[in-house]
Amino acid sequence: VSVTGGLFYVIFKELFSSSSPNKIYGDALEKCRSHPEIIGVFGESIKGYGEATRRGRRQHVSHIEYVKDGLKHMRLKFYIEGIESGKQGTVHVEVKENLETGKFKVHYIIVDVETYPRRTIVIEDNR
Repeated sequence: VSVTGGLFYVIFKELFSSSSPNKIYGDALEKCRSHPEIIGVFGESIKGYGEATRRGRRQHVSHIEYVKDGLKHMRLKFYIEGIESGKQGTVHVEVKENLETGKFKVHYIIVDVETYPRRTIVIEDNR
């Protein structure tokens, strides 16, 4: 019973917690999909994916957690791709903990467009 309970706790925390990398990735991807400049570059249909594994799967979103000035921070990096002539980009996200709510708040979301013409698109910047 305790093993099953522990398993459910880990799954719940990873999938539904506001501080999980997967939740932050999902929120950032939705902001990218709804940003007009991103839609103009990548097209309407935008997919996001993480780092490739040895088996060729691209599900792992690379992230780093650290503490700075007593606040938890998390940085994520993932990739987006559009149908428009194979456009690709790298998304950089940083969130930091809000002391009052205990939830993470977006510090910045920046997209580097990898295909010509190369440029940087700022989705959100609260620095």
